[in-house]
Amino acid sequence: MADTARPPTRQLLPREQRQASILRAAARAFGRSGFAGTSMEDVAAEAGISRLIVYRHFGSKEDLYRAVLEQVRSRIRERMNPALEEPTPGEYPFRPLIEVAREYPDAFRLLFMHAAREPQFAEYAQASRTGGVRLAEDIIGDIVGDSIADSTLRTWATHTMVGYIFECLLSWLEVGDPARDDEFVQRATMGAVAVFSVLSGIANPEEWPPQL
Repeated sequence: MADTARPPTRQLLPREQRQASILRAAARAFGRSGFAGTSMEDVAAEAGISRLIVYRHFGSKEDLYRAVLEQVRSRIRERMNPALEEPTPGEYPFRPLIEVAREYPDAFRLLFMHAAREPQFAEYAQASRTGGVRLAEDIIGDIVGDSIADSTLRTWATHTMVGYIFECLLSWLEVGDPARDDEFVQRATMGAVAVFSVLSGIANPEEWPPQL
């Protein structure tokens, strides 16, 4: 008897859900192969749809890449602004950031790892860096206030702190168990205080952990 089973039909999603699905697929594809090495066909295949459907939602590959970056940046702002206004001791900034990273892991990596290597998206990398510096300045202000008179030392320590914050997040996103995110937040926060206090000269490196 001939097989009369019909092939599965593609699921019709509301426009907003379809766009979200495409953005997630695009983040995976761009993160794997880079902007130049990824085609709209690659994104469509990753999303399990046709290229025509991708173009219905995004006019070009560059528009799509920017949309991925804008989505995760917007989500970071949504989570960080309330946390900044009423920070929870021992959790800011790592708690809101790791939550966004878990929600959009591929887009988070794209923003903080891959975008800097793509000339078309240099402004996003620079904006992320600038935002990171402001974030580090906020944290440092909470830790030491204006007690560091040496502006060069404070600036150096601040920029070093930026690297620490995002490397902590990216490496934990890669190897960490989501069930241990509470532990990550605690340890990363303690590490931020320790790193800055030693770099800035508040604590003696021979005294571990630093005493504030």
